[in-house]
Amino acid sequence: MNILVTGAAGFIGSHLCEKLLENDEHHVIGVDGFLGPTPAPLKANNIAHLQSHPRFTFLELDLLTADLPSLLQNVEAVYHLAGMPGVRTSWGTEFAAYAAHNISATQRLLEACKDRPLKRFIYTSTSSVYGERSGPLSETLEPTPLSPYGITKLTGEHLCRVYFREFAVPIVILRYFTVYGPRQRPDMSFHRFIRQLLAGQPLIVFGDGTQSRDFTYISDCVDGTIAAIERDDVIGETINIGGKERASVNEVIRLLEKLTGKHANTQYTPAARGEPKQTWADLTKAERLLGYKPVVTLEDGLQKEIEYIRSLYEGEHS
Repeated sequence: MNILVTGAAGFIGSHLCEKLLENDEHHVIGVDGFLGPTPAPLKANNIAHLQSHPRFTFLELDLLTADLPSLLQNVEAVYHLAGMPGVRTSWGTEFAAYAAHNISATQRLLEACKDRPLKRFIYTSTSSVYGERSGPLSETLEPTPLSPYGITKLTGEHLCRVYFREFAVPIVILRYFTVYGPRQRPDMSFHRFIRQLLAGQPLIVFGDGTQSRDFTYISDCVDGTIAAIERDDVIGETINIGGKERASVNEVIRLLEKLTGKHANTQYTPAARGEPKQTWADLTKAERLLGYKPVVTLEDGLQKEIEYIRSLYEGEHS
């Protein structure tokens, strides 16, 4: 199968490309515009090992200006991961970039796909669309995002649904819950905490640290994402992709202390705007439709991310 992956040089996108290429039947076209908070050299490093792969083609493109009909020639499935990430930076003047790259680019890609015989168009969304809720979050809940970022991702979902209804674009929407692991973006909490801890710097926590998240290890996330292209009866569906364990930020810090053998000097700052107090994925639908069952424990996943951060910043915290 010829598969287009947008956002291919990002954290999740690079892991997804790797996993797709394990199947000898797949040819992957990776596209990335090198947007967002991750430095371009870090993104380039994410896919450096794939550049020589005989079934992988990489193109640096902006989806807002690219010749999408040409890009989509012979493509049978699309994974749309590209976009502007991050809740905290989506306020104020930055919103224009979020609207352009999360809404306009998605509409442009859907428009280019609407007359093509695609087998699947998989759109990656976020638990941020749910807003402030207690208990397990089911896909049947009405989304009430708390941030401009969440609103742009929900708008992308709505665009997918109208192109599904009007043009039969075979969409699947996946809502990711706080994905972590090697190659995680530098602005994300685990990456920041581990780097600060190893360097003997204060850990900066937004809020009081009691906020909890459903943490999803990258390999579990990718397994669920790939199942969405292989499984029948998922077209038109919205499905949560969550983790094996939930934990509070303070619990994560204690676990990081244990795994690194270092004491955390934690500094608490005002809570970030637009962040819910807790997330918790109801995975009933994912298990039924995708056979999805996360297996990586938080401790094992954090250990792997620590090893990655150590190698990434080797010499910085010796």
